[in-house]
Order: sequence, then C-alpha cells, then structure tokens
Amino acid sequence: MKAMKKQTILQGFEWYLPADGTHWKNLTEKAEELSAFGINAIWLPPAYKGSEGANDVGYGTYDLYDLGEFDQKGSVKTKYGTKDDYLETIQALKKAGLKVYADIVFDHFMGADETEEVSAVAYEFDDRTKPAGDEEQILAWTKFIFPGRKGKYNEYQWTWENFSGVDYDARNKDHAIFNFADKGWEPQVDDENGNFDYLMGCNLDMTNPETVDQLDQWGKWYQELTDVDGYRLDAVKHIRFDLFVDWLLHRREEKAEELFVVGEYWSDELEKLQEYLDSSGNLISLFDVPLHFNLFQAASTMGEFDMRQLFTGTLLETRPDWAVTFVDNHDTQQGQSLESWVEGWFKLQAYSLILLRNEGTPVVFWGDLYGTEKSEAVGEGLISLLRLRERLTFGGQVDYFDDPDIIGWTCTGDFEQEESGMAVIMTNSQGGEKQMTISAIHEGETFIDILGNNEAKITLDENGQGTFPVNDGQVSVYVNEKLAKTISE
Repeated sequence: MKAMKKQTILQGFEWYLPADGTHWKNLTEKAEELSAFGINAIWLPPAYKGSEGANDVGYGTYDLYDLGEFDQKGSVKTKYGTKDDYLETIQALKKAGLKVYADIVFDHFMGADETEEVSAVAYEFDDRTKPAGDEEQILAWTKFIFPGRKGKYNEYQWTWENFSGVDYDARNKDHAIFNFADKGWEPQVDDENGNFDYLMGCNLDMTNPETVDQLDQWGKWYQELTDVDGYRLDAVKHIRFDLFVDWLLHRREEKAEELFVVGEYWSDELEKLQEYLDSSGNLISLFDVPLHFNLFQAASTMGEFDMRQLFTGTLLETRPDWAVTFVDNHDTQQGQSLESWVEGWFKLQAYSLILLRNEGTPVVFWGDLYGTEKSEAVGEGLISLLRLRERLTFGGQVDYFDDPDIIGWTCTGDFEQEESGMAVIMTNSQGGEKQMTISAIHEGETFIDILGNNEAKITLDENGQGTFPVNDGQVSVYVNEKLAKTISE
C-alpha cells in the first residue's frame, strides 16, 4: 500500500509537564511509537535556559547558548533535561523518521544579571502610542553577562542598548511600560494596544544592528549543532514583520535545503495574518488561529454553531498552503492566558477536520495524545485518525457542507490504492444521515466507521454513492472495511 506523503506534526510538549528534567529522555523512548502512530514531524519546546531555570517552560528566554549545560538560574538542566539529552533526542527522532522543529523566542529576554541606569518614558498600557509621563531615569534589569557560561561559545554581553523597553523600574519599584531614551516602538508590528511591539521582559531592539547580528550568530551555531529541520517562531506579531527573512535564508543556506517554518501570530483577524504572510516573503507559514476559534465555538455553544461556517474566515480557506492547523496547544490549555480549550466531546470532530482533509498542515497536541494533569487523552480514536492519514491516499475531495448541524465530505482515493476512498460525517447537535458519493471506482465495496461510533455497514452503489449515518454529537469516518481492519490491528 502506498504511504501518503502528507506532513503530520506533533507538538511534543504541554504546559504542565513535570519539571523533573526527564522529558528529553521520555521523547527518546517514544520516538518509534510516534512514528508508528503516523506522526512524521515534531515541534520541540524551547531548549535553552529560561529565567526560571529548571521550572521554565522555555518562553522566558535567558541564555540562548545554555541548552542545559551550565549552572545558571539555579540548575544545570532545563525543565526538559541536559544538552546531551536534547541532542540524543533529536538523533533518536530523526532515526525514527521524524523531522524535528525547534521553538525559538526572539521577542524578549528575561532574568537579567545586573541593573543599568537608563533614560526612559512610560507609556499607557492600553495605548502604547501615548506617553504616560515625562522622560526619567530608571533602574532597569537589562544587563546579561551569563556568569555560569563564562563566555563559552559566545562572549557577547547584552545591555540596555540591545533592548527597547522593560516593564519595571527597580529604583522606584514601579510597574509600567517603559520605552528607552528616544528609541520609540517598532512600527511594523500588530496594532493591538496602539502598538504591540512590547510584550514582556526586556524587549529586543531589532533596529540595533548588534542585536540582529547576535541572533544570526546564535542561529548559525544552533543550526550546525542540532541540524534541526525547521522552526516554530514565538510571538511574531510583536516582532518586526520582516525580521526573520534574512535569518531564515541564512539557515536555509547553512542546511542546504528548505526549512519548514511556522509562526505564532495570535489573532483571529484573517487580514492581519495575510498581511504577515505577505510581509515575511511567504517564507513562514502561520498557525490558523481563526480556525481554532471556530472549533472552540462549535464545541462550546450547545449545538448553536453553524457547522457550514467552520472554515469561514480562516487561513485554511484563503491561504491553505500556509495554514498550520491545530485544535489546542500549550497556550489554550485550562488555566493559561489564552485559554480556549476545545471540549473533549468535540475533539474527534475537530481532529477529523484537520487530519482528514487535503488542505493545511495539521499539528496534534501532546495533551490530546497523552493527556495532562487537567485533561484526559482523546484516546484510540485519535490514533486511528493518525494512522488513517498516514496510510490513505485522499485523492479528490468533495464537500457536503449543506446543513447547519450535519456536514460531511468524501475523498475519492485512487486506482493505485485498492482500499482507498473515505466518507466523513459529523454533527455538533442531533444525529442523522447524509447521502454522499465517494467514487464509482469503489462500486460494491463495503465501508464501515473506523471510529466505531456507528455500526452501520454501507455498500456503495454503481456510482460509488451511499447513505452515511452519524449519531448525536459525534463523528463517523467510513473507510473500506479491509482498510479499517488493517489500521485497527
């Protein structure tokens, strides 16, 4: 049987993983299992030392060159393990056939080693275009000397000149959004709060050539050391939109091949996402945040969401080649700042929508595959969808988005794959049935629900047509019964 060459990514972590330094080793042990599930790429969490040391999830960037090697911020290990563990994990994942994508955070540094006196102006929190006071001298935590590393790999020390602002004056113990000297804010960023250049910590000043050069030097070192296959870029809405163009072109040149790159631009406004894609030279895909919110609404509105509108206003609809689809992630988990958790009863519908269609590049969340302290794993149904995606040639796709409650689609398959063809039907309300055509090449074949939600056996007529049922609040995925048996073994 011909394997499908579609990319299926796993987000290889979740927010509440134990801070015991074992995650890299855990991933190494799971490499072959992940491959067997049908996953062929993995996004790893930030691997360098954060300001909270062994407790840092990775987004409080402290030292880019410390991958769990130096005694800094109270530990040698990061939350996930040591540098050696990390490199062994990458090798194990690659050996198992997975591409490896690194998570990098270039928006801010946190946990400075020393303070500096800086001239600054405070700005309104809700409108960063409006000063909230006059220029004043503040004491800012902005000097990074990395005492535990002692200049290994790179001797550069970061000072206030590398940053454009902070949110704390240590002298007056004053919390505010401070912009340094006469730097101003970068204009080519998201316009939320007037200007959303500043997010947290020490905001990197991308107009300073030394800042940009140091990030490039680190990228060269990191790419050569790890040989990763791509990147997930954090918080791109807060960073100059074209900043990554040269950086990524240099990494491509060093690896001598294209890199898969996805940016996190957290907005459900489609126009903003499209503007970013254009500004970044179409080198960077984006997470389809509008689709996530449509899934969230479908799962949380007691059947009131119009299922015909699931793809309306999404990247999947307008820029499918650059849409990276997901159901949930570490930021949408319960208790997180962007909490918008898709309820468990709708998870399989949501994953069917991103895994069993031709458009987009889907990401499966670690917490949905393995569970978290706050949520259960989706279960065998998700693994069945993953295996089906890997083994089934989709072929042509026909949508039946003709009812506000029950929608479906079919994939024709092809002649080369004898047991191909598929029909998907789902509802967020009451069940029912839908007449759909797969393809005449499957005349007389019997199709069953691989998820086991419905016991019907559908024999296709001479046109490859059948009537496919679905139960209340469920999804059914009908495939050739021989293929279903193979996948379930």
